[in-house]
Amino acid sequence: MINLQNVSIINNRNVVFNNINFNVNSGEFVFLIGKTGSGKSSLLKILYGDTPISSGTGNILGFDLNKLKDREIPLLRRKLGVVFQDFKLLTDRSIYDNLSFVLKATGWKDKIKIKKRVEDVLDMVNIDSNYNKYPFELSGGEQQRIAVARALLNNPELIIADEPTGNLDPETSKEIMQLFKKLHEGGISLIMATHDYNMIVKFPGKIFQCNNGALAEVVTKK
Repeated sequence: MINLQNVSIINNRNVVFNNINFNVNSGEFVFLIGKTGSGKSSLLKILYGDTPISSGTGNILGFDLNKLKDREIPLLRRKLGVVFQDFKLLTDRSIYDNLSFVLKATGWKDKIKIKKRVEDVLDMVNIDSNYNKYPFELSGGEQQRIAVARALLNNPELIIADEPTGNLDPETSKEIMQLFKKLHEGGISLIMATHDYNMIVKFPGKIFQCNNGALAEVVTKK
């Protein structure tokens, strides 16, 4: 699903990662851990086509990251979903319009099919409130559920989540993690950057640590 070989990432002349290898197989739940500024977000950005690889080779979901053209990025993002810490919902649009906007932007035209898909993903994340509400009318946990629903719209094979519980209280964080666990059990692969080590213990997966330009798998005791 993901294969990075001898990859370096340089951001504003700063070496974020130097010569790293990273592989993710279908069906895996992978955590990226490390201090703030250790490169977790930078690594995720190259995976969804926001930042180019400086050197080395990379492939994700059949796309060559070394040759990825701007026009191909929307095609890549139809095969994966991205969830951010700060939700990134459109504040001037309702719940429904936030989601239907994404479908229309990715080629959906049939209004009935759009409505059905929006309802389906909202059901998947246990949102059954008024779809005409706006983001500012929702709790942080509800906004993040909407963000996860958005990531599910095009039936992704992989979800990339960048600190998805970073702005949430502990109880809401647990609920969001339970949601990710449910999605994983349903067959979706996940990569999650987090600094919440308690969550990693409760929701075990493969763990990679970012530190001083290096990326290393953490072998946990069973």
